[in-house]
Amino acid sequence: MLNRVILIGRLTKDPELRYTPAGVAVTQFTLAVDRPFTAQGGEREADFIPVVTWRQLAETCANYLRKGRLTAVEGRIQVRNYENNEGKRVYVTEVIADNVRFLESPNREGGSGGNSSATREEPSYGGEGRGNSSRKNNNQDPFSDDGKPIDISDDDLPF
Repeated sequence: MLNRVILIGRLTKDPELRYTPAGVAVTQFTLAVDRPFTAQGGEREADFIPVVTWRQLAETCANYLRKGRLTAVEGRIQVRNYENNEGKRVYVTEVIADNVRFLESPNREGGSGGNSSATREEPSYGGEGRGNSSRKNNNQDPFSDDGKPIDISDDDLPF
């Protein structure tokens, strides 16, 4: 069986970071993902998909993601339910992300990213134990050369 989803969209608001009673970080945000077709009026529609991240990934998302930022999310779909205050059963469908990629430079966002010096790090963050530490980019923003040739070693290429 397979439960895997990959989404690319923009955050509708800044992520919300909370901690469980056990001290585990959890972040929630909503990703607006354009539909591949237009409505009858010629307007594009979007789906607003709730995303949840846990632990270190949650703290990283809370620190570096901001409203409007183009982001890729990889994870699984989860459906949960609970009983609300009125005694009605409520069903929630959300994506539990285990990998988040920041797809654009904070410098290109028109200032919505806040302090640009805080975003100078590797643009992809996965769950714990994914072994990304050997691929660190010396904490440099990969978009800092904006328009200039980029020096890429053969080890960085996926093929």
